[in-house]
Amino acid sequence: MGNNCVGSRLSDNGCFQSILLSFWSRSPDAAYTSKEISTNEANPANPARSEPVKVEPVKTVKEEMRVMRPAQPMTPEPVITVKEEPKPAEPTRLRKPYNVKRMSSAGLQANSVLRTKTGHLREYYNLGRTLGQGHFGTTFLCVEKGTGKEYACKSIAKRKLLTEDDMDDVRREIEIMHHLSGHQNVISIKGAYEDAVEVHVVMELCTGGELFDRILNVGHYTERKAAELARTIVSVIETCHSLGVMHRDLKPENFLFVNEQENSPLKTIDFGLSVFFKPGEIFRDVVGSPYYVAPEVLGKRYGPEADVWSAGVIIYILLCGVPPFWGETEQEIFQNVLHDDLDFSSDPWPNISESAKDLVRKMLVRDPRRRLTAQEALCHPWVQDDGMAPDKPLDPAVLSCLT
Repeated sequence: MGNNCVGSRLSDNGCFQSILLSFWSRSPDAAYTSKEISTNEANPANPARSEPVKVEPVKTVKEEMRVMRPAQPMTPEPVITVKEEPKPAEPTRLRKPYNVKRMSSAGLQANSVLRTKTGHLREYYNLGRTLGQGHFGTTFLCVEKGTGKEYACKSIAKRKLLTEDDMDDVRREIEIMHHLSGHQNVISIKGAYEDAVEVHVVMELCTGGELFDRILNVGHYTERKAAELARTIVSVIETCHSLGVMHRDLKPENFLFVNEQENSPLKTIDFGLSVFFKPGEIFRDVVGSPYYVAPEVLGKRYGPEADVWSAGVIIYILLCGVPPFWGETEQEIFQNVLHDDLDFSSDPWPNISESAKDLVRKMLVRDPRRRLTAQEALCHPWVQDDGMAPDKPLDPAVLSCLT
């Protein structure tokens, strides 16, 4: 395939663009009042004297009135048929999904999601400006009252948690974040709180921007730097897998720098689709993001190897600026993920080391049984400290395609 620059949103020239949801109506009552009419009768006690009645001449008052003509046969008027507008049909109600429990009034139960008393967020933190908006809620800046330290608070609207599965996802995300706490490249959780309206997750604040944004802001970019970033990404995956966690939504937007310093740590965020797994366990639900989803996920039969594929796609983009499999529609992307060949011939690949291409090629093997594990990828010579990655600038076109 040609190496055109594309992305989650495709511009006309194909360049990859990095990314960083009752009315009361009342009709007034109509009141009708009848005026009471009283009739005054003549008093019979004082009858009038009998006198001749003087007859006044009758005055004729001219009034407009219709002249009643003799009855004539009436010509029937043409019958006009008025076509009544059909009443709009009520929208079809979606049937309740099979075997799914809906939790009515879940938002009114203070401990319905976390199932434990947590206290109120505002007892400990002051909420500040909005940092981001997601499907289930909003992320705010929050300041701990006791220390003045800043954190990020993700507030999840309980009214949007419609099923027991939705609530399980929130509980599992919090559990996984606690489970992975301590890894230097995984965002740390401070605490979780629940009230009648929302679930609040307080976590480490990252102000250094997304992965691709940092690369663009720095301006200079070498293959060795790409190898360093790749090592961090694969290290996170290796840690997750060793602790029985599969991320399932690895993409550049889910990697943030803690601060704006050049040596800032890179952190993995958003474990909303993550799950615990056991060796040999098979998953069948299709989740993830189009450019980064593994072929076996589309086939609805996958395990933790899918995370390695996603990391391979990210590394491919870090080196050339475009995803390996792309299309104008999701369906076209998925078809290319399943069937297209990797392109290592177009620019800038001829100037990229063979060691880098070897790693990417082995991480993007379609058969998950033959794909490198995260541990094997972490041991590859290209990602080692002072390894085989050359310290030479990558093609400037790579940076332009990341915009």
